[in-house]
Amino acid sequence: MQHLTVVTTGGTIDKVYFDAKSDYQIGAPQIGEILAQLGVAFEFDVVPVLRKDSLEMTEADRAAIRDTVVGQPHRHILITHGTDTMVETARALAGIAGKTIVLTGALNPARFQGSDAVFNIGCAVGAVQTLGDGVWIAMNGRIWDPAQVRKNRAANRFEEAR
Repeated sequence: MQHLTVVTTGGTIDKVYFDAKSDYQIGAPQIGEILAQLGVAFEFDVVPVLRKDSLEMTEADRAAIRDTVVGQPHRHILITHGTDTMVETARALAGIAGKTIVLTGALNPARFQGSDAVFNIGCAVGAVQTLGDGVWIAMNGRIWDPAQVRKNRAANRFEEAR
């Protein structure tokens, strides 16, 4: 991988809270700063598309994400996304030819101590470099096929869809 395009859509990974987890806004994308701090050995650019909680995403938002991905000149695409509707967006991106697309996010904001954001981003970067064309989800230390995964909200983790 020579170049990684990061498409940001908001979600918990970029949330900024103003009180005890109720009053928040989606802040600036954190992933560019995270990748720079990690000293990654590849070029990347960050393409912000949305700053939304994924529960507020519409089909028009998913179409805008798809159009953005299709319009990118590079093959490797990492998308930061809210976890609640990540699977739906991944499914909406199916069938884009010539691209490896990996969606990731965080169950806790990147600004929080102990957030899973950096771990998930690392898994996603590894996945986007090694997987073939298609759409994948990198969460909880695993790579998931969007057709076979769901978010278990009660357990706050991703698991095989049954």
